[in-house]
Amino acid sequence: MYQDKTLTCRECGAEFVFTASEQQFYADKGFQNEPGRCPSCRAARRAANGGMNRADRPMYDVVCANCGKPTQVPFQPRGDRPVYCRECFEEMRQNRY
Repeated sequence: MYQDKTLTCRECGAEFVFTASEQQFYADKGFQNEPGRCPSCRAARRAANGGMNRADRPMYDVVCANCGKPTQVPFQPRGDRPVYCRECFEEMRQNRY
Protein backbone atom coordinates (compact mmCIF):
# COMPACT_ATOMS: atom_id res chain seq x y z
CA MET A 1 0.00 0.00 0.00
CA TYR A 2 2.72 2.49 0.97
CA GLN A 3 6.03 2.95 -0.84
CA ASP A 4 9.24 4.58 0.35
CA LYS A 5 9.45 8.28 -0.52
CA THR A 6 12.46 10.55 -0.69
CA LEU A 7 11.80 13.87 1.04
CA THR A 8 13.95 16.99 1.47
CA CYS A 9 14.58 18.37 4.94
CA ARG A 10 13.38 21.95 5.29
CA GLU A 11 16.05 22.61 7.92
CA CYS A 12 19.28 21.33 6.38
CA GLY A 13 18.21 20.54 2.81
CA ALA A 14 19.38 16.92 2.99
CA GLU A 15 17.31 14.18 1.40
CA PHE A 16 15.93 11.43 3.63
CA VAL A 17 13.72 8.41 3.10
CA PHE A 18 10.19 8.39 4.50
CA THR A 19 9.76 4.62 4.66
CA ALA A 20 6.57 2.70 4.02
CA SER A 21 6.49 1.58 7.67
CA GLU A 22 6.86 5.19 8.86
CA GLN A 23 4.02 6.19 6.54
CA GLN A 24 1.88 3.42 8.03
CA PHE A 25 2.76 4.64 11.53
CA TYR A 26 1.80 8.22 10.61
CA ALA A 27 -1.50 7.00 9.15
CA ASP A 28 -2.26 4.89 12.24
CA LYS A 29 -1.65 7.91 14.48
CA GLY A 30 -3.87 10.08 12.29
CA PHE A 31 -1.08 12.45 11.26
CA GLN A 32 -2.04 14.43 8.17
CA ASN A 33 1.38 15.80 7.14
CA GLU A 34 4.61 14.15 6.11
CA PRO A 35 7.69 14.95 8.21
CA GLY A 36 9.38 18.16 7.13
CA ARG A 37 12.70 17.49 8.86
CA CYS A 38 15.18 14.63 8.59
CA PRO A 39 15.61 12.40 11.66
CA SER A 40 18.80 14.16 12.81
CA CYS A 41 17.22 17.63 12.54
CA ARG A 42 14.12 16.37 14.40
CA ALA A 43 16.35 15.03 17.18
CA ALA A 44 18.31 18.29 17.35
CA ARG A 45 15.08 20.30 17.50
CA ARG A 46 13.70 18.09 20.26
CA ALA A 47 16.93 18.49 22.25
CA ALA A 48 16.89 22.27 21.77
CA ASN A 49 13.30 22.49 23.01
CA GLY A 50 14.10 21.12 26.42
CA GLY A 51 14.51 17.51 25.33
CA MET A 52 13.97 16.26 28.87
CA ASN A 53 13.13 12.63 29.21
CA ARG A 54 11.69 10.89 32.22
CA ALA A 55 15.13 10.19 33.68
CA ASP A 56 15.85 13.94 33.76
CA ARG A 57 12.70 14.90 35.66
CA PRO A 58 13.11 16.06 39.24
CA MET A 59 11.46 13.71 41.73
CA TYR A 60 10.01 14.76 45.09
CA ASP A 61 9.98 12.66 48.25
CA VAL A 62 6.52 12.22 49.78
CA VAL A 63 4.65 9.91 52.12
CA CYS A 64 1.63 8.09 50.67
CA ALA A 65 -1.61 9.47 52.12
CA ASN A 66 -3.16 5.99 52.05
CA CYS A 67 -0.56 3.48 53.27
CA GLY A 68 2.11 5.78 54.75
CA LYS A 69 4.90 4.34 52.60
CA PRO A 70 7.64 6.78 51.50
CA THR A 71 7.68 7.25 47.73
CA GLN A 72 8.67 9.71 45.02
CA VAL A 73 6.48 11.65 42.60
CA PRO A 74 7.39 13.69 39.47
CA PHE A 75 5.57 16.83 40.68
CA GLN A 76 5.92 19.08 43.67
CA PRO A 77 2.96 18.50 45.99
CA ARG A 78 1.09 21.66 46.96
CA GLY A 79 -0.23 20.23 50.22
CA ASP A 80 -3.91 20.79 49.47
CA ARG A 81 -4.51 17.32 47.98
CA PRO A 82 -3.45 13.82 49.05
CA VAL A 83 -0.52 12.18 47.25
CA TYR A 84 -0.37 8.40 46.81
CA CYS A 85 2.30 5.81 46.04
CA ARG A 86 2.07 4.02 42.70
CA GLU A 87 0.30 0.97 44.14
CA CYS A 88 -2.35 2.95 46.05
CA PHE A 89 -2.91 5.29 43.11
CA GLU A 90 -3.49 2.34 40.77
CA GLU A 91 -5.82 0.67 43.28
CA MET A 92 -7.87 3.86 43.68
CA ARG A 93 -7.98 4.39 39.93
CA GLN A 94 -9.18 0.80 39.38
CA ASN A 95 -11.93 1.21 41.99
CA ARG A 96 -13.07 4.51 40.52
CA TYR A 97 -14.24 2.98 37.24
